[in-house]
Amino acid sequence: MFYFSISIGVLLLDQLSKQYMSSILPLCKPGYCKSIEILPVFKLTILHNEGAAFSFLSDEDGWQRYLLVTISSVVSVFIGVWLYRISKQEKLLALALSLILGGALGNLVDRAVQGYVVDFIVVHYNQYYFPAFNVADSAISIGACVLIIDMFYKPREKSGAL
Repeated sequence: MFYFSISIGVLLLDQLSKQYMSSILPLCKPGYCKSIEILPVFKLTILHNEGAAFSFLSDEDGWQRYLLVTISSVVSVFIGVWLYRISKQEKLLALALSLILGGALGNLVDRAVQGYVVDFIVVHYNQYYFPAFNVADSAISIGACVLIIDMFYKPREKSGAL
């Protein structure tokens, strides 16, 4: 149950950070985009992503919201059940799944309630920009990296096959 509290913590941190950033910065629109520059390669800017990762499907006319809410819901339930069923010894796997679940729920709440995900972290080098992201996206990415590490460090079970 400890790992579900990590998921809830990620969800709360994500939602609070999105609310706070939305309260101090206006939405970035063509012709007007106010940002807070933290470093020459890092700034905070409010963007609304109606699509999936890297704004995939964002140019569609709205049907993608329901598809993405459905997919996110199914994946979140799957990860939640997986997290509940793993053994107590699989701590790295549990951490990875809890981060991924918290991030997925954070973006799911945005998409279900508002129809878009609030992104505000922008990393760039000169005119080259990485897609904007948020705390939920960061948790999902870190969780995926931890999951990969877990796959490499997990002791392999011996099988009878040659």
